[in-house]
Amino acid sequence: MTTNSKRQLKLFAVIVIAVLFWTIGSGFYRDLSANNEETYKGLKIFSDVIELIQDNYVDPVDTKQLIQKAIQGMVRSLDPHSSLLPPEAFEELKVDTQGEFGGIGIVITMQNGVLTVVSPIEGTPAYKAGIKAGDKIIKVDGESTQDMELWEAVKKMRGPQGTSVVITTFREGDSEPIDFKLIRDIIPIESVRSIVLKPGYGYIRITNFSDTTSADLKTELKKIETGPDPLKGLILDLRDNPGGLLPQAIQICDLFLEEGKILSIKGRLKKHTKIFRAHPNDVKRTYPMVVLINGGSASASEIVAGALQDQKRALILGTTSFGKGTVQTVEALRDGYGLKFTIARYYTPNDRSIQAKGIVPDIELKYSLIEGQSKDEEVLKEKDLKNHLEARPNGSTDKEEKPTEKKNDKKKKIPRTEYLHGPLNLEKLQSDNQIGRALEILTSYEIFKNLNQ
Repeated sequence: MTTNSKRQLKLFAVIVIAVLFWTIGSGFYRDLSANNEETYKGLKIFSDVIELIQDNYVDPVDTKQLIQKAIQGMVRSLDPHSSLLPPEAFEELKVDTQGEFGGIGIVITMQNGVLTVVSPIEGTPAYKAGIKAGDKIIKVDGESTQDMELWEAVKKMRGPQGTSVVITTFREGDSEPIDFKLIRDIIPIESVRSIVLKPGYGYIRITNFSDTTSADLKTELKKIETGPDPLKGLILDLRDNPGGLLPQAIQICDLFLEEGKILSIKGRLKKHTKIFRAHPNDVKRTYPMVVLINGGSASASEIVAGALQDQKRALILGTTSFGKGTVQTVEALRDGYGLKFTIARYYTPNDRSIQAKGIVPDIELKYSLIEGQSKDEEVLKEKDLKNHLEARPNGSTDKEEKPTEKKNDKKKKIPRTEYLHGPLNLEKLQSDNQIGRALEILTSYEIFKNLNQ
């Protein structure tokens, strides 16, 4: 390598890091002059390391990849929810918050390192073709999914309506893999479904918080509120809801609250410190509510549960939620990259931080389909994640907080129930002990209310 090219490499490394600090704005100081000397000493070490690796490593290296991984390592060292998003991942993130996309219609996860179907979505190509919950996806268009990132697999299966994709799955009990040739269609992201459990008692399930969730919830509420029987009680199911858009969570709380605080967020910068309050509604919703949560209820789900709990608007039933009490923003970088990073902690109306603690239900009840057979709730939670933030800045604690027992990080997340993303089945819902208990509470409330009249 010539002296000139070495200088160019050093300059390139310094410019990349400096541009990163400048571009992401609110997450870091735009003006580095306060720590100018230390900052640029660090940048020089960085460029020296790049140069040494470029010149001496046993195999040729891609300098751009090295720098990208260095940035990723820097960002991920902050907390588990901050990361550099390559262009493909940034695009997929934007699609996930929209109302629809082109694809085959399955919810997937990584289970023990294997790409696994959580559930096909009702009425989609995957559903019609016979793909089932628990199927292991081993190839997409002939390419092995081993060592494939989840977002990469999602990207390969999504595509324009009318185009085809071949999914190769392995199903427990079968001796050979199965090939499914699927024609992609427009897949609506249905995050809200409702059903009447019995006259006067409604059930609504929210599976995530996309940009249409609050509007969809209004539609479903209107459907059950204007039915033949007056609504006497509502069960709002937020179990295994991983969260989503903060504004949607606030709007949903506002549908059930007439006044008072919904949420406050507190960041290092003044512009990241806000209080959100409820407003009077055209439709007055005074019926009692039970909100269901579990260890898979995170972020926006916890905002809703915490607000309704503190405002004494709903009784919370289930098991302690995930404990993600931080707010992230996504900033666009050059060349299609994005940066997701944490800007604030959020607090419930009673100024509780749930970061690494979760929402504790008013009534604790583990999930089971058969009475007496509870599922193990040892799921991975926020407090088990490497580099997780504490509940409050600088390690300060809530007055009522007690030290929590440290647990190991070798837990495996319980897969979601098969019917979570499918159609609501009254028989299956009635066999769910947490829904059954919530319904008993609501009907008991109605009985006692009538006794006092």
